[in-house]
Amino acid sequence: MFNDLDPILHSQLRLAIVSLLIGLEEAEFVYLKEKTNTSAGNLSLQLDKLKKAGYVTITKGFKGSYPLTTCKITKIGIIAFEKYVENLKQYIDFNKK
Repeated sequence: MFNDLDPILHSQLRLAIVSLLIGLEEAEFVYLKEKTNTSAGNLSLQLDKLKKAGYVTITKGFKGSYPLTTCKITKIGIIAFEKYVENLKQYIDFNKK
């Protein structure tokens, strides 16, 4: 009756990260930390889970002499997000039919 919701995206913080990245070409770690209002450690952990799932890429470098971590959603991540939203709509629209 209902399609399964992606367990990777069915986490408030991971869903927030992907939702932010879906509309951006890329985002810096600090930006994601500020927008999600989470700790650096928790954000790192959740980004690692998204990276292992193939949903994001993470690039580490420098901006001047400061470390810079940049995140970008992958095509797989976009497809997973779109599927998640469609599956979630089933739950929301169920009683409207």
